[in-house]
Amino acid sequence: MSVLRPAAPWRPALSLTDPYVRRARSLPAMPEVAARLLTSFDRDDLSLHEVASLIGRDQALSAQVLRMANSARYAHHAKVSSLNDAAQRLGLRALRDLTLTACVARAFPEVPGFDRMHFWRGTLAVAAYAQAMAPALKVQADTAYLGGLMLRTGQLLMMLEDAGACADVALHAMELDSRIGFEAVVLGCTHPEVTSELARHWGFPRGLVTAFGAAADPMVVRPFNELGAALRLASVVDECREAGDDVAQALRMTHPGVLAHMNLDVEALTAGLPDHQLACAGAETLMH
Repeated sequence: MSVLRPAAPWRPALSLTDPYVRRARSLPAMPEVAARLLTSFDRDDLSLHEVASLIGRDQALSAQVLRMANSARYAHHAKVSSLNDAAQRLGLRALRDLTLTACVARAFPEVPGFDRMHFWRGTLAVAAYAQAMAPALKVQADTAYLGGLMLRTGQLLMMLEDAGACADVALHAMELDSRIGFEAVVLGCTHPEVTSELARHWGFPRGLVTAFGAAADPMVVRPFNELGAALRLASVVDECREAGDDVAQALRMTHPGVLAHMNLDVEALTAGLPDHQLACAGAETLMH
């Protein structure tokens, strides 16, 4: 396994006139359900009934949440036939994660010639790995899941804006964890930075907005951002497992500075990761 990444040139922060920022700000606001759920992460009084009631206001969203609840991702639960069943059997955290996943997937227009299934499989996996590694990285698990779910959405906006340049990036970024470096060279910015602008537009918690930007280069951003580092590591884990490479070795090769800075035992960090196919499960329900 080799790692070849171009050096990212210095560049100022994205401006409001950047075409990718304009593209991010052109997307409609998040649905009311998602907007309400985004404000719930610091609430101790959020109830299952409240979340189920919010979802129930949107018939299409309700149907999608039920499809996801019955996917292989939650196969250890009995089949659910109503939102109340889903709420009781999955619990508050899983139901909120499911709903935000469905809302994010529905927010993006079709990208011609784009492999949506592959993208959302990877996105779900990054979310699952970020959530699984969260305790060791000292970040909140639900926030890590949402961050993993959003991290790569900047790629969709980049493709909508300049599909040709993105194809050039994909052609060159064949080595593990090399895409971000090639984006910086070819496109002048990176997908985590574009995701950060989208998250700002959608009213995501400030901590996530900052973390997305930090994920572009965790060892450069100061102060060090643990959540940003967690998201970048989770993305590497997904790429590595898709390629069939050793995860611990891949993390040591790609981000030794992060591992050392956070004093992480990479073997322990990767020992509790979910099965890759299970981490990807449910993507097919996001296609409808």
